[in-house]
Amino acid sequence: MDEKKYKNGSLLTPLSSVKYLFKKPHTLQFPKETKPVPERYRGFHINDLEKCIGCGNCRDICPCAAIDLVKVPNLNIKPREGANDPYRPQIDYGRCSYCGLCVEVCPTGSLQLSKDLIYTSPDPDSFVWVPSTEQGREPGFVQSDEITPLVLDKTPMRELEPEVSKKTFAELIQGFTDEEAKREAMRCLGCGICMQGCPAHMKIPEYIQAIFEGKNTLSVKYMLEDNALPGICGRICTHACQDDCVYNYRGEPIQIMWLKRYATDKLDTYKDAELSKKPLTGKKVAVIGSGPSGLSAAYYLSTMGYSVTIFEKRSRAGGALGLGIPLYRLPVYELDKEIDHIKSMGVEIKLNTEVGKNIKFGSIMKKYDAVYMGIGLSYGRSIHLKGEEHPDVIQGVDFLRGVKVEGKRDIAKRVIVIGGGNVAMDVARTALRLQQMKYGGEGTETQTVSLEDWDIMPASQEEIDGALAEGVKFNPGWGPKQVILDENGKIKGLEVMKVKSVFDENHRFHPTFFEDQTKILEGDFIIEAVGQMYNFSFIPKELFEKLKFTPRRRVWVDEYGETSIPGLFAGGDLVETSKGNAISAIANGHRAAIGIDRYLKEKMEAHNESKG
Repeated sequence: MDEKKYKNGSLLTPLSSVKYLFKKPHTLQFPKETKPVPERYRGFHINDLEKCIGCGNCRDICPCAAIDLVKVPNLNIKPREGANDPYRPQIDYGRCSYCGLCVEVCPTGSLQLSKDLIYTSPDPDSFVWVPSTEQGREPGFVQSDEITPLVLDKTPMRELEPEVSKKTFAELIQGFTDEEAKREAMRCLGCGICMQGCPAHMKIPEYIQAIFEGKNTLSVKYMLEDNALPGICGRICTHACQDDCVYNYRGEPIQIMWLKRYATDKLDTYKDAELSKKPLTGKKVAVIGSGPSGLSAAYYLSTMGYSVTIFEKRSRAGGALGLGIPLYRLPVYELDKEIDHIKSMGVEIKLNTEVGKNIKFGSIMKKYDAVYMGIGLSYGRSIHLKGEEHPDVIQGVDFLRGVKVEGKRDIAKRVIVIGGGNVAMDVARTALRLQQMKYGGEGTETQTVSLEDWDIMPASQEEIDGALAEGVKFNPGWGPKQVILDENGKIKGLEVMKVKSVFDENHRFHPTFFEDQTKILEGDFIIEAVGQMYNFSFIPKELFEKLKFTPRRRVWVDEYGETSIPGLFAGGDLVETSKGNAISAIANGHRAAIGIDRYLKEKMEAHNESKG
């Protein structure tokens, strides 16, 4: 057989088409004769630029590399949290295969394929453009939740049932199994939009990918680059990252916090995940306060080669982490694990050492090359309630500390908690547990009262839902007026007034009441949990007068965390960037560590120049 002839066919093959020469042709007249376009036709893209968040998921999934994110000039859209403004997708139609995967993974539903596929131009560059709705194309192929490559539902988290949880201080959340963690990590699209919401801007896509690959040590290493207390944040973080997750638009957000907890729980210590440590510089830094902010600053300063000493007035380190957050949310062993890790970096923690009493603030400023204040808001704020001087009216922070640190377990049968924030939820749920342990729940009641109604209550929805499920009763939209006593001088209730408004027209806190609308909440014990305040009595008057404050009475600091006193830095709840949560404190502690490093290096350079 002639192999060449076999491959190319007979020499007479071209003549076989002659038979069509005399047949009537089939032609389509255009534009006189049209055919309907299928409903799910795949033509050029349509993108609603206002709905688009620039996450880049369309770009990442495109098998033809036809999509890129570009800056859109004059994008007339108000910047939004959780959006990568002003970046939007640009399509190269010389590459696009119209497969529709980009549409299927679009979390906001802004991207579609139109029914239009007619475009001619001699210029190949003109086939690259940013699609929008202004181009007037008719929608064709749109996404469907019934057939999608995305896993829209989150992996359920196992936790104690309310009937069990309210009777114990055992940890409420049970954590992911290996299989559950991998399944949840698999859902992540890696777009990184979540990083914008995180105050510490952690490398979330990287550490989730490492969890998916079973590389938990690598995952924790990514975490430690921006967060000195990842295991703690894996339990108590306010998870703003999840609020920005693109799955909020379509499905349920990735459970980033629980994935963080999973990876840190898999490691007994962080030794193998530790960041590299620079040689010692010979410089010393003092940190006042061992809360999340102080611990964070100390950790990162130690990696930079500084000798760090933390002064803590109480008998255990951790600040609010160790003193106030209930055991069912943050077990002692997890706090100890994180603190031991920081101490292993060479950080010295001096407990029972109160600045201003056991050691003077002025001597610290002289002895150390830089000082960081992370004292937090560790004192309860009084609302000057009539009758609050009664011994059975106490502050929430004192109550939580007494239970967690001092082992106090005594509780009244009927407890009233004043406040609607997360601390108030901690207080109420702790009181409820103590009532169950002491009385078996019989004849007991724990209720809260808050100025804020349901729609503006400051506590997280998870905490509110948890308290409700366990049996805490709520009285939102009522303000305390006075403590009511019986004839024997014992508390029998709290008189409250209906709230007219919480804020004024400028949204400043200025509550007003319908004073003729009152009721009595029955109770034997009242706990105030309406906020905390700081105490600067340890700072000498001449230095305190040099401190600059913001209009909200926070300590003013520059972009590097330095106060108006050279060499004195501050962070945590003391500063304006604080949002009253651990991750914000950790973030500005890290920022201040970078600022201290910069300050000391500039000081050294100036010293060398003066000698030279």
